[in-house]
Amino acid sequence: QVQLVESGGGLVHPGGSLRLSCAANGTSGFTLNHYALGWFRPAPGKERGRQGFACISPSYGPTYYTDSVQGRFTISRDDDTYTVFLEMNNLRPDDTGIYTCAARSWYHCKGSVFTREREYDDWGQGTQVTVSS
Repeated sequence: QVQLVESGGGLVHPGGSLRLSCAANGTSGFTLNHYALGWFRPAPGKERGRQGFACISPSYGPTYYTDSVQGRFTISRDDDTYTVFLEMNNLRPDDTGIYTCAARSWYHCKGSVFTREREYDDWGQGTQVTVSS
């Protein structure tokens, strides 16, 4: 099991940028390099639930994005510092929400399911992102 702590959220104007970080921590001997890592936010149009929008496979492998963030958001990882990042550009008001990172060991992102909560085992507490003028 891995503990995840997000940071970097805040208030930004439409068109602005933010960079989120998610620090991972595990038991002695922990390594991040075999984890798939994803970012989630509230599912649009639903009162509950989250929807993934970005995923990065182990060993700096393939990345996946939903259409809603493709070209604006970039997920990256630094396994040496046990951190996953989310660079967000050209933010819009509908990007507002709690952003949560998730992890699953010995797993690779899959284009058909990377948006689903049940694909991941470990979750952070989230960081608030507000896009408003």
